Amino acid sequence: MKNIYYILFSLLFIGISCSGNKHENTISINDKINLDTSVIYPGAYSVTKYIPLLQNKNVALVVNQSSLINGQHLMDTLMSLDIQVKKIFAPEHGFRGKEDPGETIDNSIDKKTGIPVVSLYGKKTKPTKEDLKGIDIILYDIQDVGVRFYTYISTLGLVMEAAAQYGLPVIVLDRPNPVGYLIDGPVLEKKFKSFVGMYPIPVAYGMTIGELARMIKGENWIENTGNLDLTVISCTNYRHDKMYDLPVKPSPNLPDNIAITLYPSLCFFEGTTVSVGRGTDKPFKQIGHPGLKEYYEYFFIPEPNEGSKHPKHIGEKCYGIDLSGLKIKDFRYKNKLDLSYLIDFYNKLKDKDKYFKENGWIDKLAGTDKLRKMIIAGKNEMEIRESWQKKLEKFKQKREKYLLYK
Repeated sequence: MKNIYYILFSLLFIGISCSGNKHENTISINDKINLDTSVIYPGAYSVTKYIPLLQNKNVALVVNQSSLINGQHLMDTLMSLDIQVKKIFAPEHGFRGKEDPGETIDNSIDKKTGIPVVSLYGKKTKPTKEDLKGIDIILYDIQDVGVRFYTYISTLGLVMEAAAQYGLPVIVLDRPNPVGYLIDGPVLEKKFKSFVGMYPIPVAYGMTIGELARMIKGENWIENTGNLDLTVISCTNYRHDKMYDLPVKPSPNLPDNIAITLYPSLCFFEGTTVSVGRGTDKPFKQIGHPGLKEYYEYFFIPEPNEGSKHPKHIGEKCYGIDLSGLKIKDFRYKNKLDLSYLIDFYNKLKDKDKYFKENGWIDKLAGTDKLRKMIIAGKNEMEIRESWQKKLEKFKQKREKYLLYK
């Protein structure tokens, strides 16, 4: 091994457990290994198991800035081990993770390595036959945040579908879900399917990226699943109720665990006239609107910054609530989405006809139009939550057979 990290990893005895499906494997570090049980190791750390699967093959990576092993990018790690990385596929926010949400990203060449970078966000969201020409295997390693409208999971499914279509195996290096304890929200209705909601799962689905990949395949949510050779390399010492501090921002506007914890509840505001703090130093940690001055003294002023070139209410004082002092354990204890802010701001703002954006974005985020309609009808949080419980319970039952962790 050329890198000192992997001298250590190579000493580990790794066990393989198969799902019973000849086209799907789950690879994990054996429980007998004496590892520090207080440390969570993402699947990428099990280097000695996936390197043999990549040797003497032309590899395509689906990665971004979160694809790290001990602070080093997966691509650099693989190339130091003489793995032939031939192409990089980049999701929303780009290979380096700095682009605005929704911003079209063009193809490019990585300056450091000269490897072609193909964007899977914007004009094209799924690899083509030409993109995969000469590729033998696809490796996916991106940090997810466990929320349906976070588009990395849409990219995952479309990459899996392309792989099945063109006969290529896929390896998913699993990473912990920082809100893995949370299973809540409306289950996506088919007519509201979009790139921010592709699968019939709730807003917060309580699964890792590897578990969800197994579910996408097992439930036939993509075409040609019978042809898909899927391998998931699991995390070590992870449980769904464990706290996990991400070593790097998964996207420009989720700077830390507080923002990530609030994201499943606050992202609904993206479909309204209310700002979630994009264009400030506290994105997804504060909410406000210019029309709420009579209710709140606290305010913030959105300005263009990296990751938010055109923030909502740019240059205006947005009066509202600072949530940056939130105690994460208190929010986790609630174990549910918090709709109180969304309902309260609707009730307080005078121009209610303009509260929800005309483009129907709130319905795509929610995966249903019931949330919007029930808020307009004056329903309380308990009544709204009741509207999704039956489908949520069915999802929980279906979810069980795809879990890799307690």
